[in-house]
Amino acid sequence: MMNKKIKQNIEGYIYIIPALLVIIFIYFFPIIQNIRYSFLNLAQKGAPFVGLRNYRITFTDDLFFTSIKNNFTFFLLIPILVFVSLIFSVLIYEKIKGWKIYRSIVFLPYVLSITVVGIFFSFFFQGRGVLNTIFRNIGLDFLALNWLGSTKLALPTVMIVILWKEFGYGVVLFLARLMTIPEGLYDAADIDGANWSQKLWYVTIPQLATVIEFYVFLLLITMLSWVFNYIYVMTWGGPGHSTYVSEFYIYMMAFKQNSIGVSAVVAIILLVITGLLAMFSYRIRRRLYGEYE
Repeated sequence: MMNKKIKQNIEGYIYIIPALLVIIFIYFFPIIQNIRYSFLNLAQKGAPFVGLRNYRITFTDDLFFTSIKNNFTFFLLIPILVFVSLIFSVLIYEKIKGWKIYRSIVFLPYVLSITVVGIFFSFFFQGRGVLNTIFRNIGLDFLALNWLGSTKLALPTVMIVILWKEFGYGVVLFLARLMTIPEGLYDAADIDGANWSQKLWYVTIPQLATVIEFYVFLLLITMLSWVFNYIYVMTWGGPGHSTYVSEFYIYMMAFKQNSIGVSAVVAIILLVITGLLAMFSYRIRRRLYGEYE
């Protein structure tokens, strides 16, 4: 019996070997290569081994820390995105008047290309762009600011664009879960005299807990390693490096300054941070739900 079970296990592993080889080639091989590059000077002929030189350059570069700080600044969007997505999804779920139109309007920005969105808002937020023109025409000249040309306003402006584009996914995600919540829970809450906010807090949010957790983790990864396109299209890291993020730093080091070793170091750091966030999410899930105990 034991031999038969071992044989079945071996057969199962044989079947998944092709898929494992593909995964190793696509994911693990580049990671290993990246680690190797971090110890080499690829700008010189023969790519000599330089030890921790690339790491020392990275950790003594103020721009690197500015990039990481900006990535973590984007984390401030996460509670806002969760809250806005939750409220909109609940309102659409309750089928307020025109809810089908609202559902389409809310999700439309998410399916648009980031490049298209970035170019549009680059013109929209220009000094003489659409927004400032509207402010001037209605007598609100004090609001006609240099949105993307100010070191203080550029990053918050990009954050507003990301908020506008990304929250539609959260709405659809929460709405899909809301459709599966038993109506009896809300009926029981009505019998107990619960108002709208009480039903939201004691029924809806607990039922959405696992989805919210998934969405938060997805946003953590997005804000850490998927905001490059917005920066590339809208600000090019400026003004004055104020909107540099780690991905843009990697791009500039690798393709503009030919410091591939330094960019490899930053990529490794991002991988480590992402892995730590994944482990943190796993431990939180164990504490809350005990699913892996």
